[in-house]
Amino acid sequence: PMRLNSSGELLPRILADSSTAAISAESVAYQISLAVILSLITLATTLSNAFVIATISHSKKLQTPANFLIASLAVTDLLVSILVMPICVLYTVIHTWTLGQIVCDIWLSSDITCCTASILHLCVIALDRYWAITDAVEYSKKRTPGRAAGMVAIAWVIAISISLPPLFWRQVKAEELTSCSVNTDHIFYTIYSTFGAFYIPTLLLIVLYGRIYVEARKRILKQSPKRVGKRLTSAHLVTNSPGSVASTNSLQCGRHDTLSSDTGSSASENQVKVTVSDALLEKKRISAARERKATKTLGIILGAYIVCWLPFFIYTLVVATCETCFIPELFDFFTWLGYLNSLINPIIYTMSNEDFKKAFHKLVQKACGQ
Repeated sequence: PMRLNSSGELLPRILADSSTAAISAESVAYQISLAVILSLITLATTLSNAFVIATISHSKKLQTPANFLIASLAVTDLLVSILVMPICVLYTVIHTWTLGQIVCDIWLSSDITCCTASILHLCVIALDRYWAITDAVEYSKKRTPGRAAGMVAIAWVIAISISLPPLFWRQVKAEELTSCSVNTDHIFYTIYSTFGAFYIPTLLLIVLYGRIYVEARKRILKQSPKRVGKRLTSAHLVTNSPGSVASTNSLQCGRHDTLSSDTGSSASENQVKVTVSDALLEKKRISAARERKATKTLGIILGAYIVCWLPFFIYTLVVATCETCFIPELFDFFTWLGYLNSLINPIIYTMSNEDFKKAFHKLVQKACGQ
């Protein structure tokens, strides 16, 4: 009797209230979980890129023009984790903008600039690798810190030129700002920004990595231990002279004491040649292994980059032409998938380089006071 009023409405109202409370509790739990996960990704991105920068700055062996580009990429990804990702954590969790127009403008500009610069750094690194592998002799003279700095500067100039236009047509609203996003009404800017920040750089990366792969395969085949071994054997061990035949027998059977003094001299000479050949063979084998590893690393970098950023830029073009296709949760997921590339970059570059690993371990030991 106490659960119903005269019209029988009390019980349904209580059930509705309890259901609303349960949904609200689930929503809060979801928001907390999401905030924790995104914060951990942000922290990991900050630490990994900071360690790459510290490792290069503390190791003279790593302070080369090529690694300068990697350090610059780490600085760019570090800026993403500091200027962009923390605010995006808040905005993704509560889905309401509470920081005002000025912070919105700064955040959007930082987002577009830093993410575009990160993508363009991958192009710069690919160009550097391409020139180094296709024109090794000449490019080694041009591969200076100044040239690397110039390439980085060009990447930043392009990134800034892509992020600035929205500021010119932004309209200041009298009412309180509740959302912060780039105005997609300007379809030409959407095309300009997506092609400048992603599609053209991606096409360039695919072409460069394709050429690098082909050139690396040529080197690997040229430096194959089997081919090198055959070439060295025919060049140094198999000749028509009696002395060489005798020396070959002496090397294979160990009968040095039964040979004449002339043959012994020839054997000694060929032993020296075999020693040099073995050293050259080992050098070629190591070089081929490095080429394989470098080619594999480039493939991983390109694959990770495309997986992280392609969904976001495809969806951005779709939304620009179909407003009803916009789903906030899907857009947030693609955005954070793109940010994840800033965490993956330092992991790939450091884990694939033995010098980085050694220098990193030394840095950690030094930091721990060991």
